[in-house]
Amino acid sequence: MPVLRRERQGQVGAAMAAVLIWISLLVGLLAGLGGTEVQQTTLHPLVGRVFVHTLDRENFLHLPELVVAVPATVPITYHAHLQGHPDLPRWLRYAQRSPYQPGFLYGTATPADRGRQVIEVTAYNRDSFDTTRQRLVLLIGDPEGPLLPYQAEFLVRSHDVEEMLPSTPAGRFLTALGGLWEPGELQLLNITSALDRGGRVPLPIEGRKEGVYIKVGSASPFSTCLKMVASPDSQARCAQGQPPLLSCYDTLAPHFRVDWCNVSLVDKSVPEPADEVPTPGDGILEHDPFFCPPTEATAREFLTDALVTLLVPLLVALLLTLLLAYVMCCRREGRLKRDLATSDIQMVHHCTIRGNTEELRQMAASREVPRPLSTLPMFNVRTGERLPPQVDSARVPLILDQH
Repeated sequence: MPVLRRERQGQVGAAMAAVLIWISLLVGLLAGLGGTEVQQTTLHPLVGRVFVHTLDRENFLHLPELVVAVPATVPITYHAHLQGHPDLPRWLRYAQRSPYQPGFLYGTATPADRGRQVIEVTAYNRDSFDTTRQRLVLLIGDPEGPLLPYQAEFLVRSHDVEEMLPSTPAGRFLTALGGLWEPGELQLLNITSALDRGGRVPLPIEGRKEGVYIKVGSASPFSTCLKMVASPDSQARCAQGQPPLLSCYDTLAPHFRVDWCNVSLVDKSVPEPADEVPTPGDGILEHDPFFCPPTEATAREFLTDALVTLLVPLLVALLLTLLLAYVMCCRREGRLKRDLATSDIQMVHHCTIRGNTEELRQMAASREVPRPLSTLPMFNVRTGERLPPQVDSARVPLILDQH
C-alpha cells in the first residue's frame, strides 16, 4: 500500500508540473504578443509609375521579435495582404521564386488608388515556424514632372519577372533602350510577368524563361526605328514567321532578348475624341423604304391543319396494325396443309419407325431379367460361391421406359 501511494503521488506531481509548464508558456506567449511592436515602414508609390519593394530577410531577421540570428540558409516565405482584407489590392502583386530568395511587392497604382493603404507582411521561418510581422504604409500620390505621353511595351523573353524587379537590371534595360529612342528621360511604367498575360510555363530546360512585359514611358517622341518595328509591314512579316523590319542596331542584345513582334506603341500626345452623347428622340422611327412591316394580319383557320396533323398518323398506325394482324393470324399453314405437302413414302417411313419404337418399349417393360451375379451382395469373386437370395424381385428392363 505505501508503494502504491508513492506512485500515485508521483503521477499527480508530474501532472501538476506539466500543467504549470503549459500555463507559463501560454502566459509568456500572450505577454510576448502583447508587448511586440510591429515595425512600420512608410513608402510613397506614384500613380502611373512602377512600384517595387523588396522583402529581404535582413529587414525581418533584425526585428525585436527574433532574438537569435537566423542563418541565410534558412527558408523564409512571406504572406502579404491589405489591412482588413485577405488579399492584396488589385494593383499590387507578390512574387518569390523560392524560400531562399527575397520576395517582391510590385505593381502600378491607378488614379483610383490614390490615398493611404496599409499592407501587412508576415515572414514565416520554415524550419522553426517562427513568424515576424511588418507593416507597410503606402501613401500613393501623383508623380511630379512632365507627362509621359509616349509609351512602349516590350516582351523580354530572356528574363523572369523576379530578375527584372531589382533596380540594377531595370536601370540597365533603360540604358540600353536609350540607344533606340529619341534623347530623353525614360521611366518604367509597369512590369508584368508573361504568365499573367496568358503566357505558358516554359519547360524545365536551362535557358528557358517565363518572359516579362516591360512598359516604358517618355516625353520624347518615338524614334524612326521603333515606328518601323510597329508598322503594318513589320506586323505582316511577323505573321508569316519572318523577323520585323529593324532599321537600327539592337542595343538591347545580347543581355536582353526582346521579341520585336510583340512591341506595342501608344501615343497619348493627341487627345482622343470624346464620345458623342446620344440625343434622345421622340421614340418614332423614321420612314425607311427598305423596311415595310405589315400593318394588318389576315384571319386564318387552323382546323384543317389540326385534322391533318392528328388523323394522318392515326390512319397510318391503323393500317400497320391490320397488316400485322393479317400476317400473324391469317397466314398460318396448319397441320393438315403440312401433312399434304409431305410425300407418302416419307410419312410411311416415319410412322413405321414410330410404331416399332413403341413396340420395343412395351416388350422391354414386360420382360423379366435376373440381376448379374457380380451385383449380388452374397457373391464371392475369389471362390465363386454364392448364397441364394431370400428375396430378389429386381427387374431391369432392357430399354428404359422413356414415357
